This record gives sequence, structure tokens and C-alpha cells, in this order.
Amino acid sequence: MKEYDFYIVPTPIGNLEDITLRALNVLKSVDFIACEDSRVTQNLLNHYQISTKCISYHKYNEKERIEKIVSLLEDGKKIALVSDAGTPLICDPGAVIVKELRNRGFKITALPGANAVATFLSQVSRPVEDYTFVGFLSKTLHQIEDILKNNISNNLVFYESPNRILSTLKIISNIRKGATVAVGRELTKFFEEVLVDDVENIVKYFEENTPKGEFVVLVFASTKNNNDDELKSAIDTLVSLGYGAKDISQIVSKLYKVNKNKVYNQVLGK
Repeated sequence: MKEYDFYIVPTPIGNLEDITLRALNVLKSVDFIACEDSRVTQNLLNHYQISTKCISYHKYNEKERIEKIVSLLEDGKKIALVSDAGTPLICDPGAVIVKELRNRGFKITALPGANAVATFLSQVSRPVEDYTFVGFLSKTLHQIEDILKNNISNNLVFYESPNRILSTLKIISNIRKGATVAVGRELTKFFEEVLVDDVENIVKYFEENTPKGEFVVLVFASTKNNNDDELKSAIDTLVSLGYGAKDISQIVSKLYKVNKNKVYNQVLGK
């Protein structure tokens, strides 16, 4: 098997059995495991009787740890990078060190494995496969509203915390009343739950049931983007900005996925 200097290793997002044989072999064979929280990682290592030494690597010391990790690799040591749960670099630390190691010519590989988005979406049917993943939403109302408005035509996926999920769902309801939303929590764990319903019904559910666990949310793409009122509003805006009928028909048809001729005729008042 080909050897690398640095391994990016996904770890379970809940159920400790959700780890590959290859991941276990790598964690056993490397000299060090760079991890976010050694206490969390140690639970996994103890479960599989792995004695590899852990070194701290998290978002607050990423830059400080670069030279330490580089020094170990230059000495011929092998290192695996893990996050507390899931895949490193996917809303978890790792981007800084991976970029640096690639710049310095070290051999890097990533193992396949657990990821909350893939686990969630694999049990939520969607009319189309494409989606936009934005990680954790911003904490500011204005930025959340912008993300929601800019992705009305997309399946929008994001992570959310239990203390914010209810307020976020209410913002979605204000921006897109009646939107279909899927919410997953405690994925792969005993209390796993996936709900798919109108956002107002899910808001009511979590008002009656305290939200617990980490959440993954899918806001389904709107199916109402091609109604005459919305088209008229978009056309009026572009006309006021000085766009011609041809340009407007091309822009609006792409944004709202409607026939260009329909838009063109509407611009001309036909």
C-alpha cells in the first residue's frame, strides 16, 4: 500500500462503529494523531485499543502548530489529522496545515468516511441532486436573510446548533412562508430524527420539543419562482437599471428557469 506523510482521516459523527477498517489501520500505524480535542479523540482510540499519541491541533492554534507538524514530518514521522467528528476541513480545522504541507511538497491523502451532510441527504429525497452547502450560518440576521434570499432557487444546506435552530427556522418562515424544510439531528445516534415538513410545522414542533443535538438543515428550492408577480418584479427592477429586453430575458430566464421568449414578450408588454 502506498505510504503518505500526512493522512486526513474522517471519524464517526455519532456511532463509534461508523469508521472504516482503513481509517483504523492508519490511526494505529501513524506516529502521531493531530486532533481538535484529545479527550474526544481518546474515547475513539480507547474503544479500538489504539495507543497512538495525540497532539493538539484546533482552530485556535492552527498557525502555531505548523512548524511543529512540519518538523515531525521532516524527521520521517507519519501524522493523521482528525476532527472531533466527521471529516476534517469540512467545517472543521485543517485547511491551514494542508495548504502549507502541499506548498512544502509533503505527500498527503484523504480517506473517505463519515460526513453529516452526506448522511443526512442520503435519507431526504429531492427533485434535483444539486444543492448549495454553506456550512454554519452567520450569526447576524442580515447575513442569514441574504443567504436565504440569494438561494431561493437552490436547495440550501447548512449546519445549525441546538440553541439557534428555532430562531433560524423562524427567520426562514419570515423570508419564505410555507417553504419545505428538512431537519436532521443526532444523526447515527440512538435519538436520530429527520423531519420533512413546512417550516411553520417544524417551528411548532421544536417549540413543543426542546431542540437537542447538532442539526443539519435543508431548505428546499422554491417551486414558486416563476409566478407572474415575481417575474414582473424582477423585470421592473432590471428595466429601472437600464437593461434592454434581450438582456433582461436572458438574466430572468436563468434566475427563474423560465422560457426566454415568455420573459421577452412580458418586457415588451405583449
